[in-house]
Amino acid sequence: MFALCSASYALVSGRARGWALALALLLLAPNAGRAQKATVDPHGTLQAAPITKGQRIFTCGHSFHAFFITPILQDMAQKAGIEGQQIVGVSKIGGSRVIQHWDIPDEKNEAKKALRAGRVDVLTLSPMHQPDEGIDKFAELAIAHNPDIRITIQEFWIPWDKFEWPFKGKPEAVDFDAATVAGLQKMHDPYFKTFDDYVVALNKKLGKQVLFVVPMGQAVLKLRAKIIAGEMPGVAKQSELFTDKLGHPGPVMQALEGYCHLAVIYRRSPIGLPMPDILANAKNPKWDDKLNRALQEIAWDAVVHHPLSGLTVPASAAAGAAPGPNSK
Repeated sequence: MFALCSASYALVSGRARGWALALALLLLAPNAGRAQKATVDPHGTLQAAPITKGQRIFTCGHSFHAFFITPILQDMAQKAGIEGQQIVGVSKIGGSRVIQHWDIPDEKNEAKKALRAGRVDVLTLSPMHQPDEGIDKFAELAIAHNPDIRITIQEFWIPWDKFEWPFKGKPEAVDFDAATVAGLQKMHDPYFKTFDDYVVALNKKLGKQVLFVVPMGQAVLKLRAKIIAGEMPGVAKQSELFTDKLGHPGPVMQALEGYCHLAVIYRRSPIGLPMPDILANAKNPKWDDKLNRALQEIAWDAVVHHPLSGLTVPASAAAGAAPGPNSK
């Protein structure tokens, strides 16, 4: 069946290739027994079956991800009634590319140890700015020891509101509140394309969809657009989202990131979950249930509409495809 999908793959390009790989994933349906039946949602897309079993997660990344995401995921999974989720380990390196986590000596590399032991269901990676060769190396090692592993790659939001790494400007000149929706989109679009093209190419090389995009960058743009429009409960200015000029996320963005990851890892909507501890513990009277609901809706919208999140493919793409294991 994958040969059929691979033949079709050559006929499409760009984001459409993502839909082709996502369709292949749904038809092959790995992790049997961990998911319920796939469904067609009201928007005409084939939605992957939600994963109900708690996943074994290892995280590698920088301070925009790995330094805070695991306790948030534990809290959100518990509130979602997901039992058995386990944080196998975390590798934290500030400002890191994925290759830096790979290059940790083997005797100290807890990620490699866990992957070689087959103790990981989901590996979350977050490259600084652009994807790098460390992702390829982790993916090849991971599938060699667990063919059903899923690797999530967190999309970035551009630091300093300037597409430049390392940053060469003056941090004090950064003004998040001056950003416009059009300007943010124009700045991020080339990055999103490069990111998606990398994931599509590596999945093709691996012969199936192993990598899944967590579209945090696009969720951040949606969040900032709502703030610009004056439609975001509890947040009046874009600068309130960040803890510094680099763009490190404050609690609101950390919660958004958690919801994006939860949606991709478990293929389920976070809408309706209680307020997470990251927001409740901040004790900001402006951060109420309306804010929490808005963040959930933004995260779910970003994940559902990204073709490499592993969640959906267009019903039109599924039409005429060979019946998959969830077709009955």
